[in-house]
Amino acid sequence: MAVTVAYITVTAEERALTRAVDMVTHTVRMFIRVRRLSLATQFLLLQVVIVGLVVVVGTALAVLYAQRDGQSGARQRVLDIAQTFARSPDVVAALQSPNPSAELQPRAESVRRAEGVDFVVVMNTDRVRYSHPDPAQIGYRFLGHVDSALNGRPLTETYTGTLGPSIRAVVPVFAGDGRVEGMVAIGITTSKVSEDLRRRIPAIAGVSALGFGLAALGALLVSRRLRQQTLGLGPTEITRMYEHHDAVLHSVREGILVLDNDRRLLLVNDEAVRLLDVPPEAEGHLTADMELPTSLRDLFVSGRTVTDEIHLTDQRILVVDQLPATRDGRTLGTVITLRDHTELETLTGELNSIRGFAEALRAQAHEAANRLHTVTTLVELGRSEEAVRFATAELAAAQELTDQLLGTVDEPVLAALLLGKAAQASEKGVELIITADTTMTSTVIEPRDLVTIVGNLVDNAIEAALAAAPPRRVLVTVGEESHALVVRVADTGAGLAPAQIHDAFIRGWSTKPTVQLHGRGLGLALVHQVIRRLGGDIDVRNDNGAVFTAHLPLPEKAET
Repeated sequence: MAVTVAYITVTAEERALTRAVDMVTHTVRMFIRVRRLSLATQFLLLQVVIVGLVVVVGTALAVLYAQRDGQSGARQRVLDIAQTFARSPDVVAALQSPNPSAELQPRAESVRRAEGVDFVVVMNTDRVRYSHPDPAQIGYRFLGHVDSALNGRPLTETYTGTLGPSIRAVVPVFAGDGRVEGMVAIGITTSKVSEDLRRRIPAIAGVSALGFGLAALGALLVSRRLRQQTLGLGPTEITRMYEHHDAVLHSVREGILVLDNDRRLLLVNDEAVRLLDVPPEAEGHLTADMELPTSLRDLFVSGRTVTDEIHLTDQRILVVDQLPATRDGRTLGTVITLRDHTELETLTGELNSIRGFAEALRAQAHEAANRLHTVTTLVELGRSEEAVRFATAELAAAQELTDQLLGTVDEPVLAALLLGKAAQASEKGVELIITADTTMTSTVIEPRDLVTIVGNLVDNAIEAALAAAPPRRVLVTVGEESHALVVRVADTGAGLAPAQIHDAFIRGWSTKPTVQLHGRGLGLALVHQVIRRLGGDIDVRNDNGAVFTAHLPLPEKAET
């Protein structure tokens, strides 16, 4: 078994590695302090520094490993040569001869030259040399450790002898009876090992330089790509931009969505999540696969440019803008903004109703004045009975309608709405008839929803009756049937063609040519929205005009 004696020293390569690491670390710290450079430039410099550090460390490690491999290879080589030489029968015979040096010196020199080692020394057990590259050293004692060899075990070591520091192997020479007859020491000077290492360093450095060049080129390409994507902004600017962007995005009262060119949702803010009832994790999904109202999904998928276009969901009236986002002539995606106009449309409808009531009151006041003048004239002419009959005729008809509604309809908002619509219809020359079977007890349906449904259906019926030839009538029936509130509005208009029945409830459809943001084409769509939200349904048929029938489910009354 070979015994290795090693001496640990700090080599010049290790010191150079330490200095290189310190230098690179200082450089990294310096670049970290540079905050005004763009993110792409800082990324490039950081990559170059990291690659340089890796190359320096890798090169230094490669040199260290090469040095250790050279020393390990030298030890194994001299050990193999020494053992082979020591086993030669001629060496044993020469050691037992009267003049061992005469035979061993030429043989040792021949092996030294053939194997490329620096010395081949044969000695006896007293360490007296019989061969040496310097013949003057023959006869002197061998310098080095030989105890293991004297005990029959080979050893390797690094030792400074007459030729300087060397890596050597000392092996025993056994006689025929197993005794240690002598020893063979073969070695290579460390300067020769270092010279072999120096010849390998250019190749190692060349490979490292090539690797550094390729890595730097890759870092440059990545940096250019990053510069394009970050628009040349620095980390501070990007952080500030993100903070402002995030703050604005989540604080605005408009819904904002951003789609890419594949119609995939890239960004949605809190208000858009609320308005569309979509989950926040919807980002990254195609709009075609999202659960959205059909009209909105078709709009998002189409990508067409729209401004202030109205769309209805189950709960809301939304005004939508959809515009392409471009930069340097390239389309980056689409920006969609949503504004909630539910309250505004409701208030607009109520305002229109109030305006209609006011106009009806003005008309009634004008008619009342005319009737008053007529009654006064009849009295002055002495025709009192005719004056009384004339004055009470109109009052009786109006009072009859009022008594009918107040007696059968417990919801005051609905009763007031029907009275007002009757006055409006009368002013326009349309007879609005509340059927005798109209009745309505207390209901859980919100009065605002009733106003939307009944008001829009009656307005639509009055418009249809006006567009047709006399007689112009609108019939309204409200009643409860099978746990449902039924609202039926019929007119004497032209009715609807079968192809128009489905389109009548689409936002924007109208028999009139004008479609505006707050104009026609919205009333029936709002009716359909409210009915669908309440879980009801509406059907349309023709019977000497259009007949709209809405069924609104009512909760079953608890038994007492």
